[in-house]
Amino acid sequence: MGQEQFVLKEKESITKRPYVLATVMLAMFMAAIEATIVATAMPAIVAELEDFSLYSWVFSSYLLMNAVTVLIYGKLSDLFGRKPVLTIGIVIFLIGSILCGTASSMEMLIFARFVQGFGAGAVMPIATTIVGDIYTKEERAKIQGYLSSVWGISAIMGPAIGGLLVEFVSWRFVFWINIPLGILAIIGLYLFLQENIEKRKPQVDYGGAIFLTIAVTSFMFILVEGGVRFDWLSLPVLLLCLLSIFSFIVFVFYERKVDEPMMPFELWKERSILVANLTSLTTGVIVIGLSTFLPTFVQGVMEEKPIVAGFTLTTMSIGWPIAAMISGRAILKIGFRTTSIFGGISLILGSIVFIFLSSGDSPVFAAFGSFLIGTGMGLTTTAFIVSIQSTVEWNKRGVATATNMFMRNVGSTIGAALLGGILNSQLISFFKSEGVDNELNLDSTTLILDHQQRTSLTSQALMILQEGLEMALHNVFLVILGFAVLSFILITFLPKKEKI
Repeated sequence: MGQEQFVLKEKESITKRPYVLATVMLAMFMAAIEATIVATAMPAIVAELEDFSLYSWVFSSYLLMNAVTVLIYGKLSDLFGRKPVLTIGIVIFLIGSILCGTASSMEMLIFARFVQGFGAGAVMPIATTIVGDIYTKEERAKIQGYLSSVWGISAIMGPAIGGLLVEFVSWRFVFWINIPLGILAIIGLYLFLQENIEKRKPQVDYGGAIFLTIAVTSFMFILVEGGVRFDWLSLPVLLLCLLSIFSFIVFVFYERKVDEPMMPFELWKERSILVANLTSLTTGVIVIGLSTFLPTFVQGVMEEKPIVAGFTLTTMSIGWPIAAMISGRAILKIGFRTTSIFGGISLILGSIVFIFLSSGDSPVFAAFGSFLIGTGMGLTTTAFIVSIQSTVEWNKRGVATATNMFMRNVGSTIGAALLGGILNSQLISFFKSEGVDNELNLDSTTLILDHQQRTSLTSQALMILQEGLEMALHNVFLVILGFAVLSFILITFLPKKEKI
């Protein structure tokens, strides 16, 4: 503790901590507002670009690259310092944002989201790691609450701005709004953050990245297209399943042999880190499921405007920072485990709300469920990050923080694919059961996501589409509840004796 405080005081003499914190929060705001704006705008985007079957790929492509690159960026930041690596990530993210805003088809948008996700992998973990570098263990609990407030600010501004842009300008500005934010963040990094890093010869684990990418991509493809484009028991699905399993096994063996693995498995020997990482995987599914499909329910089933759909997501991101600030203080008094248990209970209660959500309910009811989910995420994620950063040394803090966020990103990647696949397959089954599969398909669903197109439908077609979407989304919400229960079970395995 004494040595860490000495290092922090020495860094503070040349690093202006309040300005660095503001810069880090700006970079995180850029990534956070992207999530809330895109989710709000997606019904409008898919209504213009069409091809509803690719809906979940817009999220999955971004999350896939984010998940795979986050570990590489974490390792590079331990080798070369936080500032240059974070700068590179922001630049790539901005390039991807420009491409997203110029996309003329869903395929082009998905490719642009790949690029955007490639850069986004640097933003959240390294920004969080910088805070771990310049503040003491006791200070981190409070500062993590400040970082989480970014989600609240973006939640209020994101859906509101996104809804206004979609209605009065164009959904393309949803992506272009990132550009000034990213430029300001880069300027702040070079003005206020000073690092004295002993650079080592880079040993980047490209092999591990390749094997992991193949494993996650093939598994994600099965979840999205299984039961839709390919039968579950078809040869393509079987081959993809074998490829995913084989690649993951090779990845694990490969990581155990390389000198500088992208995922150092020795970190997982710490019980608190193991539980935190596994729980982050399951909560990642919950967050992406809500962020991706709640706006679809509100706009398609409840027939509300995009700005109202954005409001229902806003409450999740308001509950998140409020709970995070409470969590920062609570872990000092009642410990990581008890704080996380309260978070797990909130996740279950929020998921139950969506099970009972119907077309006749007020959007306020949906917003209440979102708030409970945000509260659960705020309590758990803050406890996990502070616990992990307090467990490892500086030269492993970057990759340790990145590993936890990697697990959440993988959860989000799998969740977007899994839940998207469930939605598509359930809709197809519903159309067949109603005997309208020749007249209606997945792309027909986009018609009820746009007010003008909705009015062109016959009353019977509108009723069938809304009933099918409501049924399919309820099944999605049931799976989310299952993951909330699993998250709570995992949290109970956190060690009872803990130190900060």
